[in-house]
Amino acid sequence: MSSRSFASFGPVPCRTEDPPTHDALLAAFLSSLSVEGAACSVLYSAGVRHFLHWLDQRGIALGSLDDGIVQRFEKHRCHCPGYSAHEKVYKADIAARVRRFVRFLEDRGYVDVTDDIDDFGGHLAAYSATITKQQFAKGVAQAYRSDAEHFAAWLRVSRLAWADVDPALIERYAHHDCRCPVYRKRGKLVRSGTKRRRRCARRFIEFLRGRGVLASVEPVADTDSYMSAYLGWLKQHRGATAETIRRYRADIARLTPMLGEPSQWDAASLRRAFERRSKETPGSISLIVTIMRSYIRFLIGQGECRPALLHAIPSVQRYRLSTLPRYVDAVTVEKIIAACGTRCPVEVRDKAIILLLARLGLRAGDIRDMRLNDIDWRAGYIQVKGKTRRPDRLPLPQDVGDAILAYLASARPKVDEEHLFVRVQAPFRPFSSSAEIAGIVSRVLERSSIEGLPTGSHIFRHSLATNMLRAGAGLESVGTILRHSSPETTAIYAKVDLPMLMKIAQPWPGDQSC
Repeated sequence: MSSRSFASFGPVPCRTEDPPTHDALLAAFLSSLSVEGAACSVLYSAGVRHFLHWLDQRGIALGSLDDGIVQRFEKHRCHCPGYSAHEKVYKADIAARVRRFVRFLEDRGYVDVTDDIDDFGGHLAAYSATITKQQFAKGVAQAYRSDAEHFAAWLRVSRLAWADVDPALIERYAHHDCRCPVYRKRGKLVRSGTKRRRRCARRFIEFLRGRGVLASVEPVADTDSYMSAYLGWLKQHRGATAETIRRYRADIARLTPMLGEPSQWDAASLRRAFERRSKETPGSISLIVTIMRSYIRFLIGQGECRPALLHAIPSVQRYRLSTLPRYVDAVTVEKIIAACGTRCPVEVRDKAIILLLARLGLRAGDIRDMRLNDIDWRAGYIQVKGKTRRPDRLPLPQDVGDAILAYLASARPKVDEEHLFVRVQAPFRPFSSSAEIAGIVSRVLERSSIEGLPTGSHIFRHSLATNMLRAGAGLESVGTILRHSSPETTAIYAKVDLPMLMKIAQPWPGDQSC
């Protein structure tokens, strides 16, 4: 931990004897401070003597000290004999020294505090070692360490127990007007901001829960018993993935408040709810229809809903082959690859990702979930799971393999992580969603000054299929590379095979043949 800390977190002894004299306490306090120079000792001594004199005047016992009493001392209009000159000194500076003295009394057991974590200093040391292991930058690591001490000091000053920590308490800490006995510069705590306090406190609490020091937070169960049963059925009997369950829960939760209890549903209310949702997200209405029909079928099977309501769901007409797939030509794809630099680790990583997208037509989720052991370097193939639970093998092109090797050798952080691609900034975690892959594509296009192209990572998949067809490959070959489970999925690319379409095109009646 930082050597500047004035907060100690050792076990608090239980004392039954009376505290020693004020002079003895002051001498012990000054010897415990990590300050240098006679001037600092004089300032601490003057502030603490003033505080002890003020306590005697008001008959306040040392054992009853808390932050409220220190605030009273800080705000009092001083007429203390021999100390009134301190009115001209910066009051917050004096109060900061007094709070360190109160913390000293707490650590020695002369002030009763509630410490419901054993060996808290050991947990702080373990947290510091974890921060170091995660290879944070020096400033970020120091921020996490100092805010862990700050949060612990705030809890003690506020006389709160660690068992009471919840999101609301962390918000209180993030916005509190700091008077905590922690390191200060010229009497002021270095400004950290509410966002940093909140982020650092959450990380420290997660660390303590991971070590079993604090009780883990149980996931909040769905208050809707019907939805809970339905989502459990999806997972157990339909084999739905976590992402599918998350999407189904979100869409059902948006519709059910408009409908009420399933026993009260009718056709008119269902149609009104769908009309309102279609205006909010017009592009997703067909998926919402699919989700609600599945949910209503489940409720009908459970006897909670009238069977006739299944026909009340409005149909959404979809023309599956009505549009052309978006793509870019092979020359532009090569231009994008050539624009990927290798000057820094993030560019080396991004180039490997772009090559996987362009050469193999992988989905963003495939790259997000790719593991180190998915690549067989001797056999020259890469294993991809995709949307199914059956892994597929794809050949590993030479330039793709070279880009991945360059990333592993010079750009990938040395971390104990199975995922192939991780973030370039500590704590070097894998990507949390496919949207981060799309963001990488967007940044590469921006760096290469290529404008007017469709955004997103899926454009490379469409472009690979289109360029393969125009180069003479058949739909079956395209479907194999893209790992389509049905030929109907690959058939959408038949519309961009212009040479083949010209062969089967019929002349317009009355005109000459093409």
